[in-house]
Amino acid sequence: MAAEVVMPKLGMAMKEGTVSTWNKKVGDSVSKGDMIASINSEKIEMDIEAPQDGVILDILVQEDVGVPPGTIICYVGKPNERLTEQNRSANELQAPKNEVAAAISLEEPPANAATSKKNKETVRISPIARKIAESENLNIETIKGTGPKGRITKADVENVLAKRASEASHPPAEIDKALKKETLPVAGMRKVIASRMHNSLLNSAQLTINMKADVTDLLSLQREIKDVTQQRHGVKISLTDFIARAVVLSLQEHKQMNSAYSDNEIHLYNHVHLGMAVALENGLVVPVMQHAEKMSLVELAAEIKTRAADARQGQLSTDRMQGSTFTITNLGAYGVEYFTPVLNPPETGILGVGATEDVPMYQGDELQRRNLLPLSLTFDHRVLDGSPAANFLGTIKQYLEQPILLLL
Repeated sequence: MAAEVVMPKLGMAMKEGTVSTWNKKVGDSVSKGDMIASINSEKIEMDIEAPQDGVILDILVQEDVGVPPGTIICYVGKPNERLTEQNRSANELQAPKNEVAAAISLEEPPANAATSKKNKETVRISPIARKIAESENLNIETIKGTGPKGRITKADVENVLAKRASEASHPPAEIDKALKKETLPVAGMRKVIASRMHNSLLNSAQLTINMKADVTDLLSLQREIKDVTQQRHGVKISLTDFIARAVVLSLQEHKQMNSAYSDNEIHLYNHVHLGMAVALENGLVVPVMQHAEKMSLVELAAEIKTRAADARQGQLSTDRMQGSTFTITNLGAYGVEYFTPVLNPPETGILGVGATEDVPMYQGDELQRRNLLPLSLTFDHRVLDGSPAANFLGTIKQYLEQPILLLL
């Protein structure tokens, strides 16, 4: 009997998954466990395996098309096997069922005044796509849906918005088509990053301030304890681990930085869920160290290394990428000094870490060789002003320059 292959649910928050690549086509033979497709949802990508031996009988969801979890994306069965009427009925019913499920998990937004209620009800569109379309004053009747049975997906709405923005900034007459060599589709992880970063800049008042910390003593301490922690705890403490510890302690002293702006209210958190940006081949993810305020330096270092490894191996669950209250991003390995990190919504702050610089400095009357670490703090000016933000960054600097405090 033909086996259904469905879009998996990669975490409780997942509302839509996309087929990135089909590794097999209709009629291809497969063995149980063969990788037949790659799918992605927000910042998670994974491979789909064949559930049994046989051939690909039918592919229902094409590449770069988003569908809700539980949607049948293909059938695997015996050669020349015909899909039964029951299978075909399931195909017809799956989109409405999934649409209802999505509607339960996300409250339907109010109807746009410019579009009649009757027309709204006849257009097949996911709740999240409808919400975005209404917020951008789009007429959903003019949007061509690529989902099951012509259903308009979130990706369809985003494509229309992207086209509108492109036409506004680059009139067709100004584009020299002869110079256009290649077009890359914005899909999967890149599409999610593009959307989140763009919305971050649109929906907050971001300002970046810079400061240098003298980490000469900190680097000396790191060299002293790294072998001890490796032998006793199986963890080699890095400079990044010390920085993370300094940030956690500083957030506990400056609670306004450990907050979120929402609905004209500032929500202060008592817990510190620390996000650590991790670069991947095709983008980046932000694993979250939950309740970092309860961890020692060694425990925090171990957690950071574990989550970073999970992220690079594609094993990080969506639950481990949600709920962060502050984020650290490090470009020091690329030789970057100062830069302007973009806030990870709905957080109030993000710390950018640059490359350590070896410089001559006077310590009293003595000229010494010192190590300076560039720090770039981006914060939401709606939540706090420059002075408290500078005080927060100064506290991080103090911890880094008096590293013994990070061990207490």
